[in-house]
Amino acid sequence: MADDRWLVVGLGNPGERYDGTRHNVGADAVRRLATEHHGSWSRNKRARCDIAEVTVDGHRLVLAVPDSYMNRSGGPTQAAAAWYKVAVTHIIVCHDDLDLEPGRLRLKRGGSHAGHNGLKDIDRALGSPEYLRVRIGIGRPPGRMPARDHVLRRFAPAEREEIDVGLAEAADAVVTLVTDGLEPAQNRHHRR
Repeated sequence: MADDRWLVVGLGNPGERYDGTRHNVGADAVRRLATEHHGSWSRNKRARCDIAEVTVDGHRLVLAVPDSYMNRSGGPTQAAAAWYKVAVTHIIVCHDDLDLEPGRLRLKRGGSHAGHNGLKDIDRALGSPEYLRVRIGIGRPPGRMPARDHVLRRFAPAEREEIDVGLAEAADAVVTLVTDGLEPAQNRHHRR
């Protein structure tokens, strides 16, 4: 395995229909990271992902957005990890989280998928939940709206600023995880 290489996976659903939806904040954060570090996207057919490779403070990052639907993120994540020879401990998955307010971040390694079908599929495909996670808050559904409907909605204008700040911070959190480690990244990004 390449000890200096990291795989950063942004979860979401493909296609214009899902652009800007709550479920796509993970992919949006990874795309933002690519833009900030001048990464160019290309298609990797074997990994079934759009890929951008960047170097940040001497660390090589493979940024990946699977071309599959959220619930089938495991195969492309595992394929990208195998293709780029990245160990599970050097994988960072950015994803939406219903239990956090819009734009709020939480970072962790491993643990439960908490009902998130994308994470459940990644756990299965990798054979381990011991990858790093950047959890990006999207808020709970209003009233009795089912969670599956809520995650496919776009943000209200009043939430957009919080989400944009959260996406910028999520991109920064990935860099902090890679350069400084989990605990310093948690200390820095769990403040809000």
